[in-house]
Amino acid sequence: MRISIFGIGYVGAVSCGCLAELGHEVVGVDVSAEKVAMLAAGRSPIIEESIGELIACNVAAGRLRATSDVAEAVANSEISFIAVGTPSAPDGSVSLAAIDAVLASIGAAIGAKSGPHAVVMRSTVPAGTAETRCIPALEASSGRKLGAGLSYYSNPEFLREGTAVRDFHGPAMTLIGAPAGDDAALLREIYSPIEAPVHVVPYKIAESAKHLANLYHATKLAFANEAGAVLAALGVDAREAFRLFCEDRILNISAAYLRPGFAFGGSCLPKDTRSFLALAEQTGVAIPFLRQIMPSNEAVVERAFAAIAAHGRKPVALFGLAFKPGTDDLRESPYVTLAERLIGRGYALRIFDSSVRLASLLGANRAYIEREIPHIDALLVPDVATALEGAGIVVIGHVSGKDRDALLAALTDQIVIDLAGIGPLAALPGITYQGFCW
Repeated sequence: MRISIFGIGYVGAVSCGCLAELGHEVVGVDVSAEKVAMLAAGRSPIIEESIGELIACNVAAGRLRATSDVAEAVANSEISFIAVGTPSAPDGSVSLAAIDAVLASIGAAIGAKSGPHAVVMRSTVPAGTAETRCIPALEASSGRKLGAGLSYYSNPEFLREGTAVRDFHGPAMTLIGAPAGDDAALLREIYSPIEAPVHVVPYKIAESAKHLANLYHATKLAFANEAGAVLAALGVDAREAFRLFCEDRILNISAAYLRPGFAFGGSCLPKDTRSFLALAEQTGVAIPFLRQIMPSNEAVVERAFAAIAAHGRKPVALFGLAFKPGTDDLRESPYVTLAERLIGRGYALRIFDSSVRLASLLGANRAYIEREIPHIDALLVPDVATALEGAGIVVIGHVSGKDRDALLAALTDQIVIDLAGIGPLAALPGITYQGFCW
């Protein structure tokens, strides 16, 4: 395939070398005459393992060249990849100035050619950029409409400096953002030699997944650095502690807990978070990142309350009281905190949780709920139907088994705020559905 790549910095240069190695005819395009001259001469404009050899070999073989002529590059290619920089603006937001400029240039060149053309965004951009910025810009400058001689895809890169060539050939996945009904056959063909699952998703999801990846990497580093500093102050070899921490592939290094939803609670996470913060205080180690964990968790409960309050002071049915389904542990449950907030603001409230039986609660668990909600026995109801009687707002924290089926069958015209992500809810007729993070 004939491919033009706009921007021959880090991502662009790697893409030039690797796509040419796959057998495609590639032209690198850049406003920098120096980068164009280097690539044209078979020299890499970046320092990266293996890329120098790839570029030299493919330039010599005639599969890779470089130009600063946008019109010529677009006219002689079927698909254009955008890999220009998206640096921070002064206010911390991303600057899309280079994106805007290259879209205008590519669009004008597409308008001047007769055949169809596809544009692929490799640069990291915020969610919504495709639909609110890129596609309108391309349509305006090319005079074409999406789907009528013009295609646009989001194709985020997941390349690490130092291992970029290996990452290109062995990615965890190939991610493509596309419009509804478009299976991205063109990109599938380009990447067909690479053995990795291909996910074709809406534009916003593809853009978000890349943003999330970098945010999570920064989060992991901040966590490791702050926690490691506290451990070191206690005389612990943090490297060894983290090595063993990473041995757990079930909970620690896994998808566990990485599911957006409601706040955490229970007898372990809040207590042990506070305990570690206290250790940091005792050692005098500054941990600004870790100190935001508990306030962040409290803010989740406040968001849920705000979602309820936005609908007025209607009677509320709350499903789920224990901190997670299948247990009667009420200690530091965020649902208890939410119930307290509703009671304190004068809401009529009924609560159903089939795992919670007041008569069987013992010890610290019983003492906790009696302290937090002294008259809880007047609020707990025995079944789904009783909970829904007179309720204008239904808040679903967790419901399991037959109770979920009964709830889905009984909902009629209520406002339903789903904190759990129960799939069938959104499709129920008559209700006003509101997901918490979806």
